[in-house]
Amino acid sequence: MFFYNFCKGILRILFTICLRMEVHGAENIPKEGPLVIASNHISLLDPPVLGVASTRKVHFMAKQELFVPVLGSIYKLLGAFPVKRGGADRTAIKHGIEILQNNKVLAIFPEGTRSKTGALGKAAPGALMMASKARAAIVPSCVVGTDVKRCGKLWPKVHVCFGKPIYFPKDQEINKELLNSMTEEMMQHIAQLQAGIKHGN
Repeated sequence: MFFYNFCKGILRILFTICLRMEVHGAENIPKEGPLVIASNHISLLDPPVLGVASTRKVHFMAKQELFVPVLGSIYKLLGAFPVKRGGADRTAIKHGIEILQNNKVLAIFPEGTRSKTGALGKAAPGALMMASKARAAIVPSCVVGTDVKRCGKLWPKVHVCFGKPIYFPKDQEINKELLNSMTEEMMQHIAQLQAGIKHGN
């Protein structure tokens, strides 16, 4: 944790100065228990920005190509783990479920890919599958301003907003209908957070 906290501290300083990062709603992150942070995705900066903004250590799936010698070891120390693109990587999925079952935090991007326009897309099928295996709390989140090149600003202003957690019903069986309903609710919350930031609320 020392290396993680050290890197997080350095990045927080850099993001505060270079990205003018502001964090809203961090108090909505549960202090313990399995947790999924579900966010929109507009830039490669989103994972480190979310990690710095979170009050708990966050684990991410990252494409396998990033895990080259030395850098790969650093990414793993920072909570990332590799995933093979182009299909269902069962090993990565299993690891993500284990993270949640150990009462840790997993970040996901429900859209499955970065938005080229900044607009929120539809959630990929099975976006909440890993969360359901551990009945993890889900914190809808939104990042605005990390798509620096598209915005064309020399000194961007980044906002990270965490919404109220969503919980799986304790007395209800988890099935496809429930997952679809919760996914829709989650995406509505993310859209509301995004709209709130853009309108200065």
